[in-house]
Amino acid sequence: MTTSLLLSLLFSFVILASAANFNQDIDVTWGDGRGKILENGNLLTLTLDKFSGSGFQSKNQYLFGKIDMNIKLVPGNSAGTVTTYYLRSEGSTWDEIDFEFLGNLSGDPYIVHTNVYTQGKGDKEQQFYLWFDPTKDFHTYSLLWKPQRIIFSVDGTPIREFKNLETTGVAFPKSQPMSVYSSLWNADDWATRGGLVKTDWSKAPFTAAYRNYKADACVWSSGKSSCSSTSPFQNSWLSQELDITSQERLKWVQKNYMIYNYCTDTKRFPQGLPKECTAP
Repeated sequence: MTTSLLLSLLFSFVILASAANFNQDIDVTWGDGRGKILENGNLLTLTLDKFSGSGFQSKNQYLFGKIDMNIKLVPGNSAGTVTTYYLRSEGSTWDEIDFEFLGNLSGDPYIVHTNVYTQGKGDKEQQFYLWFDPTKDFHTYSLLWKPQRIIFSVDGTPIREFKNLETTGVAFPKSQPMSVYSSLWNADDWATRGGLVKTDWSKAPFTAAYRNYKADACVWSSGKSSCSSTSPFQNSWLSQELDITSQERLKWVQKNYMIYNYCTDTKRFPQGLPKECTAP
């Protein structure tokens, strides 16, 4: 897809708002019954035990959009577990936009791990603590994917922005449609303190809960987008920008809650930081 076509579509999309019903929008794809859709499609739970985790994916693929999900993470001692929520395309040179929630010992905060892959290459990790306990109640985790930028948000507060800097030679995910995925699985070889803290199976089963899935997005099907290039521009996620207040909130999160940023890891990149890290 050319840049000129992307810009043309930018001002003429019709947005499809997906109803928040898991029966209509989601397929539980693995886990042998450990993933369950409940309450007439309004609640979904994923469970992990010693034998298997579980996961789901959206029935639709999207090419740009805003995806919201309310998630309540595994409570108590969740060390060794990982709950994921992400967008991903198919194939060996995939694109991906990641939220991963790394479990921890009771009383210790979850680590929110974010990453962006383009053409199968990632290495763009930023990690954060949250300013609340994500196991006590549902919170909204959002991925805004536009031709110009990707914004990760929590309860409407942006925590990360990844801009389209293709003009400087930085790859950006823009041409591969992606599905929404989520999973709960055991990763105690690395998830908690680099694998030092293992999963306590006496606390199993571990369960994460989901509700209010919403996809304001362009559905991709049979090589075509549901968004029309002939209809008037609609005020929507495509017009969303980080205003001054949002920029201040982003700075607040990154100052107070960011615990890892690949853009400051000079030991990892001894030949120089990635281009996007030094771009204005």
